[in-house]
Amino acid sequence: MNSFIANDGAFASVRQPSSRPSIWNVLGRWAFIMPLIVLNLIVIIIPSIFGLLLAFTDWSGYGPINFIGTANFTKLFQDKIFFQSLTHNLVWTAFFLTIPIAVGLLGAYLLSSIRRGQMFFRIAYFLPYVIASVVNAQLWRQLLHPRVGIGPLLAQQGITFLDFPIFGTRETSLMGVAFVDAWHFWGFLVILYLSAMAAVDVELYEVARLDGATRFQQFRYVTLPSIRPTLVFTILMITIWSSLVFDYVYIMTNGGPANSSEVMGTYLYQHAFDRFDVGYAASIGVMMSLWAMIAVAGFVILRRRGWDI
Repeated sequence: MNSFIANDGAFASVRQPSSRPSIWNVLGRWAFIMPLIVLNLIVIIIPSIFGLLLAFTDWSGYGPINFIGTANFTKLFQDKIFFQSLTHNLVWTAFFLTIPIAVGLLGAYLLSSIRRGQMFFRIAYFLPYVIASVVNAQLWRQLLHPRVGIGPLLAQQGITFLDFPIFGTRETSLMGVAFVDAWHFWGFLVILYLSAMAAVDVELYEVARLDGATRFQQFRYVTLPSIRPTLVFTILMITIWSSLVFDYVYIMTNGGPANSSEVMGTYLYQHAFDRFDVGYAASIGVMMSLWAMIAVAGFVILRRRGWDI
């Protein structure tokens, strides 16, 4: 016993090696991540700071830059068209947080029960998402054309509800563009939700069936809680993307007619490249960034409450 204590004391007296990394290890780690840091500085951080500073100037895109304080934001909060475009972004967000998500969940759940030919349906649903926005937009512009589209063809058969210029009418222009964008986007959600559903434990469904649960109850109490992290992530991304919507609106209506489909992205583009008011356009960009920051903050709150677990 005494010899064991002595040996233990001898071992304790041995100097342990230092766990601190050497200077060469630290330099090696920084050498690997430095290109990424430099790239982010050049592409993201520096342009973001420059854009924020431009929001406090009257720069036209060329010539001298004059600091004017918060005049652009004062003008922005009095701009009726800006608040109209902001409202359209909110409507766009509400639409994409309901219809495409609901259709994507339904499509993924129905597709998860198919054992043969599932890859064919996956490709068919995902194909519109990988086609260029210009191609999708031009395709639907021709399909819904007021003279040669499907509306006049159906009108000849007595079905007249589509026989009007969808993209040229103030009441329907925004929802018409949103429908086209949702058509290309919902297949992407199907693939995401289908991948999440494939990871759900099959035994949970078996237990639910033994308890007499219907398919809807299995979907509500088993599928939805199991894919909650993916669902919350898509809600976050759709909210952020809705503040940045530009391409389909610009291609199909350019914000018209009479600003009825104007969104913040097209309004920013109009001021920056049509009116050469870059400073005012930058202030619109700041508001778009603020939208994204609020969405991320909401996601952080959800994470702290356990909604991503």
